[in-house]
Amino acid sequence: MQDIVQMLEEKRAKARAGGGERRVQAQHARGKLSARERIELLLDEGSFEEWDMFVEHRCTDFGMSENKIPGDGVITGYGTVNGRLVFVYSQDFTVFGGALSEMHARKICKIMDKALQVGAPVIGMCDSGGARIQEGIDSLAGYADVFQRNVLASGVVPQISMIMGPCAGGAVYSPAMTDFIFMVKDTSYMFVTGPDVVKTVTAETVTAEQLGGAITHTTKSSVADLALDNDMHAIAQTRRFIDFLPASNREDAPVWPTYDDPERQEASLDTLVPANPNKPYDMMELVEKIVDEGDFFEIQPGFAKNIIVGFGRMEGQTVGIVANQPMALAGCLDIDSSKKAARFVRFCDCFNIPLVTLVDVPGFLPGTSQEYGGLIKHGAKLLYAYAEATVPKVTVITRKAYGGAYDVMSSKHLRGDVNMAWPNAEIAVMGAKGAVEIIFRADIGDDAKIEARTEEYRKTFANPFIAGARGFIDDIIMPHNTRFRIIKSLRMLKTKKLENPWKKHDNIPL
Repeated sequence: MQDIVQMLEEKRAKARAGGGERRVQAQHARGKLSARERIELLLDEGSFEEWDMFVEHRCTDFGMSENKIPGDGVITGYGTVNGRLVFVYSQDFTVFGGALSEMHARKICKIMDKALQVGAPVIGMCDSGGARIQEGIDSLAGYADVFQRNVLASGVVPQISMIMGPCAGGAVYSPAMTDFIFMVKDTSYMFVTGPDVVKTVTAETVTAEQLGGAITHTTKSSVADLALDNDMHAIAQTRRFIDFLPASNREDAPVWPTYDDPERQEASLDTLVPANPNKPYDMMELVEKIVDEGDFFEIQPGFAKNIIVGFGRMEGQTVGIVANQPMALAGCLDIDSSKKAARFVRFCDCFNIPLVTLVDVPGFLPGTSQEYGGLIKHGAKLLYAYAEATVPKVTVITRKAYGGAYDVMSSKHLRGDVNMAWPNAEIAVMGAKGAVEIIFRADIGDDAKIEARTEEYRKTFANPFIAGARGFIDDIIMPHNTRFRIIKSLRMLKTKKLENPWKKHDNIPL
């Protein structure tokens, strides 16, 4: 017995050492934490239960039979974040460069299978050189096994990928199928083919950072959701983020205690919207003033800035917020903002998170680049997402809601539950000037007539009363009461039941 115990402790020590002290120090020198340090910081102290510490690869080619390290380059198990169960894996770059092998993949698949069974989020910390070349097809099969689990888990449990180092080739597709991707500036990157291959094939000279760094993927490609300063910042934000999410699609998001009065009024909101309808204002001010304690977790803040998406709480309950941002492109919907918001809306609908939509949209962005880029289909993604969603949907129109964009932004016609407007809201097919120039084309050139017609159109349509008369707006509210009116609506909608017709799955316009 004593011999077995001693052997056990030796194996545990070898597994915990990973690739050895020298390689761990090399990680630190790059500004990166080790795989175990990441898990220790992510999970509540003492909560981690490790699985498969003694797993070793089965490869015998290229001298690999003499080169085995317990754990095989990935640490897997479960623990808690702020007392809530999560499953986690952390790739160890000090062991074979974190390269994925058959057994490495099996370890990841095991915790993903269990997460699905018990209903708990999966957090993957990726730091890997890709497939383990010595294993050939076995490593590729391992990737495909993980991909299959990503697909099965989608919409069932939240999946978060933290890119803490390299992630290249086939390794990028597992994070791409998860719900959220957080990257670390300067030390993480994602790409299908690296800079050397790009130079060989296309003659382009590009660095790894330019090709697939955190800034690139959070501002240009939209592959990633957040670019964080370092490993510790990424882990701290992930701990904060997980508190907004439910454990699975079988549960609601947690309700956290709040000292913020649900009836709190914000007098400053009465003057938020400028008198000049063409002057921008910061919609983020409204978002932060209606959520509990001003605590808002924005998703993809660096991409498609003309729309804001993220999570807040109202009366302690998580809500997903979608808001047009007049500070960028006047709040117009375009290809990028439609894709960004559609994916967010679908996530919230998957996980029973109510949607609050704040509308100030003058329409879809015109131009050949938008039309050639497929604005029609991309815009339809957001339309589809809102129309499909069965969670509680509360909408507030703060200023403009023009044309098809009015319809798209969670209108009553897309099964919006409660639709409200501020007194200065303008709900019409288009702006007064453009409308008059179409309706009264014969008067163009007569400035006095055009001005009179414009004022007539503005008085008729540039207000919320016609929409209210049709029942498309449930109420016209004072801006300072916005928080309480939304909270009252959400209270009423807590027991909402709505089901879409049965189908194998939908066919969203991709």
